[in-house]
Amino acid sequence: MTQAWLNRIGTATPPHDVHRDFVDIVRGELADERQTALFDRMVGLAEIDHRFSVLQGRPGPDEAKLDAEGFYRRGAFPSTAARIARFQQEALSLARQAIERLNLGQDHAAITHLIVASCTGFAAPGLDFQIMRDTGLPDTVERTMVGFMGCFAAVNALKLARHIVRSEPHAKVLVVNLELCSLHLQDDWRLDKLLSFLLFGDGASAALVSARPIGLALHRFATASIPETEALITWDVGDSGFDMHLSGQVPGHIRRWLRANGTTLLGNRAAEEIAYWAVHAGGRSILDAVQSALCLPPRSLRFSREVLRAFGNMSSATLMFVLDRILHQPAAGGGMAMAFGPGLTVETFSFHRA
Repeated sequence: MTQAWLNRIGTATPPHDVHRDFVDIVRGELADERQTALFDRMVGLAEIDHRFSVLQGRPGPDEAKLDAEGFYRRGAFPSTAARIARFQQEALSLARQAIERLNLGQDHAAITHLIVASCTGFAAPGLDFQIMRDTGLPDTVERTMVGFMGCFAAVNALKLARHIVRSEPHAKVLVVNLELCSLHLQDDWRLDKLLSFLLFGDGASAALVSARPIGLALHRFATASIPETEALITWDVGDSGFDMHLSGQVPGHIRRWLRANGTTLLGNRAAEEIAYWAVHAGGRSILDAVQSALCLPPRSLRFSREVLRAFGNMSSATLMFVLDRILHQPAAGGGMAMAFGPGLTVETFSFHRA
């Protein structure tokens, strides 16, 4: 059976670092000193320094504006239609940056399949069609959209690319993950909601998957759902954008499930036998839960923690940023990738460096 390889990755973020602006805005909205103190504690514990957005965060002199242009205005947040229109306006440019940084060169003309994963904006013809036309791919390129699967969609996209390469050894699959999470801020200032708003940013990745033995060899994709947790992470389409519910119980359920299922998940390998860990940087508490449950040494999740600190949670693009860091490491070795999302679903795969 043909071996599929993740050859290389390109990543991109918008130019506006909005994390500190968001923190300042929230502190101005919270009149209660106790709530402000709790929020400040959440900010410190998040271990995020930067999050990027297609919107410029610093408000102007108009006090009604929550961002520089007034996309978000106090008491007048945009409709879902306005948010999707903005996604259509911004997404292609960011996808183009990630694809350009992939440096396809001669591989560009050989692309046979295009897979696009996103859960923050949809239209038809959509981003897959726009990428095909904008990058000059032929109309015969086979296109697939992986939509609304949430943070673990990078694994689903790579899994599909692997299936394609294993069945068509000459295939070269372009995989794009793009999320504009900042377009779905809700006019809800409860502390539990602010926790999810504090995590998410915008980002995109592009990857090439083929049979060429360069990069990361992809193995053993597996999926599981943690029982009785389907209500803990939800992502619903509302009249004012897409509404995220992220329960504080998620890390605890992940920790308990991994403790009970870790041996099977790792293919009966000891955790110390795995050189590289690519865990979706969904939040500091989730990374702590994985590290604790699998008894990993402190540096095991360093790439995930670096991505979280530098970019926040970019939904499906996040895991690709982590894998990109691993691709740039000099030493060979085996690895495990893991991501979590609605369901509560656990998606994993193994890999090894060439």
